[in-house]
Amino acid sequence: MKASNEFAAHSADLLASVGRVITRRMFGGYGLYCDGTMFALIADDVLYLKVDEANRAEFERAGATPFVYEAKGRRTVMAYLSAPDQALESREHAAPWARSAYAAALRARGSKGAAARLTRRK
Repeated sequence: MKASNEFAAHSADLLASVGRVITRRMFGGYGLYCDGTMFALIADDVLYLKVDEANRAEFERAGATPFVYEAKGRRTVMAYLSAPDQALESREHAAPWARSAYAAALRARGSKGAAARLTRRK
């Protein structure tokens, strides 16, 4: 799982509609965070966004695929789906996907108040 610095910087810029996005190296890839909450990851120069039951169908309709890794002979599917191709075109196209992923990450943390504030940012 490798990722280039350039792709990480580009992805952070694309997702900036949610706020200040920070990238952190992890296992050869990157985690992308806003306000201390990881809502995206990069592996092999593919951007994956956080999903849950509230937004998964939307991502799947756009053709998103899951982030899967193998460790110790076991295959693990994470709650991250690839960003739709359109989301990689511009900040404008990425904005609704970024907000959806960030909201899912906040829900996963149990931060309903923060998710409500994000909804008002739209």
